[in-house]
Amino acid sequence: MNGPVAYLVTTLGCLIGVAGVVVAVVAVRKGRKAARPATPADPFRDTDSDALRGDPRRLKPGDIVEIRRVSYAVRGSVHLNEGGWGWAEHLLDTVEGDKRWLSVEEDPDLELVLWTAEPAATITPGASTLDFAGRRYASEESGQARFTATGSTGLDPSGTLRYHDYRSQGGERLSFEAYGQAGWEVARGEQLHRADVMVYPQAGPEAS
Repeated sequence: MNGPVAYLVTTLGCLIGVAGVVVAVVAVRKGRKAARPATPADPFRDTDSDALRGDPRRLKPGDIVEIRRVSYAVRGSVHLNEGGWGWAEHLLDTVEGDKRWLSVEEDPDLELVLWTAEPAATITPGASTLDFAGRRYASEESGQARFTATGSTGLDPSGTLRYHDYRSQGGERLSFEAYGQAGWEVARGEQLHRADVMVYPQAGPEAS
């Protein structure tokens, strides 16, 4: 075997060896990626209801949601986070202009609350109990969260929220929220059953 031929054979052998190493490395990386454990699923999550009635956790502006046979359009959504704990509030609107808020939270079970604003209320939070509209409410929790807003909410795209939540013995809710430097907004809330809510996702860039 002459010199040039030997050199060519040696060079090809080296290239084949390098290619084999690259293939082996890619295979190892793929194997490691595939071996990562999946995020644990909630064994008690009602996936049947999600499939039949839509998933409220994935609501977004433009979707339609039916609550007790009343259809609402999702005008905007607010996603909140406090110390790694997150929940969402969605501004709903009917064709007649009836506006409500729907909060969606997992604590750890799915909790849906339909809120009605009380713009004429003059009470403020802070006391351990409050009397409002013939009911007595006890302080439940308070804090401050970061938020991001999408769609038409009337809020800045991001900022902070202060809140103070109360609950009556019958389970009714009373909420105080203050976005940024704004004053307190008061709303009464009614907890919904999962069967009360039907979600109709609308096609769009964020459609799931």
